[in-house]
Amino acid sequence: MTLQVTKIVGGYSQIPVLKEVTFDIKDGELVGLIGLNGAGKSTTINHIIGLLTPFKGQIKINGVTLAEDNEAYKKQIAYIPETPILYQELTLKEHLEMTMMAYDLDQDAAWKRAEKLLQIFRLDNKLDWFPANFSKGMKQKVMIVCAFITDSPLFIIDEPFLGLDPLAVHDLLDLINDQKAKGASILMSTHVLDTAQKYCDRFVLLHDGQVKTEGTLAELRQALPDAGESLDDIYMSMTKADQHE
Repeated sequence: MTLQVTKIVGGYSQIPVLKEVTFDIKDGELVGLIGLNGAGKSTTINHIIGLLTPFKGQIKINGVTLAEDNEAYKKQIAYIPETPILYQELTLKEHLEMTMMAYDLDQDAAWKRAEKLLQIFRLDNKLDWFPANFSKGMKQKVMIVCAFITDSPLFIIDEPFLGLDPLAVHDLLDLINDQKAKGASILMSTHVLDTAQKYCDRFVLLHDGQVKTEGTLAELRQALPDAGESLDDIYMSMTKADQHE
């Protein structure tokens, strides 16, 4: 079991945003974190990556909590944020070198992975470019390359398709499938429900800071038999029902 989130209560102030959120991600599994804006997706992610500390509950990655071993916990996570975070004074090459140092990666092996990824995302001739030279989509590709050179056991990917061209979306999904085949676990937050339905193994549906339901698409259909067949139908049915309560 790569990631275990157990009864997390937390938020940004004394008023909790998350209300006993519980779910897990097994080895080699892609789980879609689905919810409307304000449902608690980003807050959940911020707790998992260690930017927020839960009021109650526990988060473990391969049996380790952040409190037990901060460095070992964080080195297991590769994170791709919704908005690219780059250092304006560093070139693309320097971003890659910094990532390799932060994760204590073997330089030769990491550069081999980096070179392949740079070619896939058509960045191999831009190693000396600074972030000011990149478009939003290119910045997102830099974040993707930095994450996937780590070969981490857990990938946290927040709204990855924003700003990416269709070819880059396809390339990213191929990378995700490759990492799954190697046994990595992936938590992906997205509003692109048709893509999530096609690629995710299971889903965690958040609403108002709570897990309303989770499972495979077949299990969601069984739990909500009148909602419809697609993930979009199920989610819209669930949110509309909540609005009428």
